[in-house]
Amino acid sequence: MADRPDLSVIIVSYNTRELLRECLCSLLTPAPGTPRVEIIVVDNASADGSAPMVAREFPQVRLIANPDNRGFGAACNQGLAVAQGRYALILNADVRAEPHALARLIAFMDAHPEAAAAGGQLRFPDGRVQPSCARELTLWWVFCEQSLLAKLFPRTRLFGGYWRTYWDFNSTIETEQVMGACLLLRRGASAASPPEPNPVIPFPLFDEAYFLYCEDTDLCHRIRLVGGKIYYVHDAVFVHHLGASGEPQRAEMVIHYNRGKERYFRKFHGAWQARVCRWLNKCGALLRIAIGVAGVLLSLGKNARAHRYAATFWTVWRRT
Repeated sequence: MADRPDLSVIIVSYNTRELLRECLCSLLTPAPGTPRVEIIVVDNASADGSAPMVAREFPQVRLIANPDNRGFGAACNQGLAVAQGRYALILNADVRAEPHALARLIAFMDAHPEAAAAGGQLRFPDGRVQPSCARELTLWWVFCEQSLLAKLFPRTRLFGGYWRTYWDFNSTIETEQVMGACLLLRRGASAASPPEPNPVIPFPLFDEAYFLYCEDTDLCHRIRLVGGKIYYVHDAVFVHHLGASGEPQRAEMVIHYNRGKERYFRKFHGAWQARVCRWLNKCGALLRIAIGVAGVLLSLGKNARAHRYAATFWTVWRRT
């Protein structure tokens, strides 16, 4: 199709109206050489007026307003099903594209036909690089995370290897996975995708059994299982307000993340690894409860932050 856009940008929105506006403005202010882009926003029943804002202020954007929260992967699949671009970019609503970022990703994929997927460099709003490409998820990395060894020794390959926090992120490399906050997909990249009635070659789809978190880990793993290569592209830069849509519900976020990891291990490595993952998650919650309680005791009950921290992980422990 000669009139097909180069890129379909799919943004899942959930109660991030102001950041979503910033995201859309960054995409609709193209730098010279920016590819032809279509933008699809899938709103998961936001209560902050995100969907009406998009309809009112960005009429050129295709809006899919869900009546309820379907989860991240399912909403992404809604966008992927209608996307017309040669490539599709899954982009969080709390991400802002820097000038030339989209063009750089497209140019990289065009120059590397073996690339099934790619991710850009994510930065925090203060300019610090945010780790966004990871190794294959294993029980060792879950142990490092839950024991806090990954936080205590991030510059070591032994404990900080999963998110490559020992590295400077200033070169383009092949990697096992990239963060779903900024994930570019090539059509037909995964034979593990469900069949589509559309005669156009489909994009790989997310497993909708994951509600939130680890659906990107699963998709990247499936892409690699059928021989696809995944790259981290260091000079395609995006700014990411990490966790903006879920900050008020931290316990729910951690619970979804833990359940996502357990599902991943059960699906690809069997029930016993899923059980070990669950045990590690529960031990990690207990450790964080202990840290929170210690903070409360040492402050003679005056440290409200420590109290909230302990209460959050008590909820996580009970529901993990």
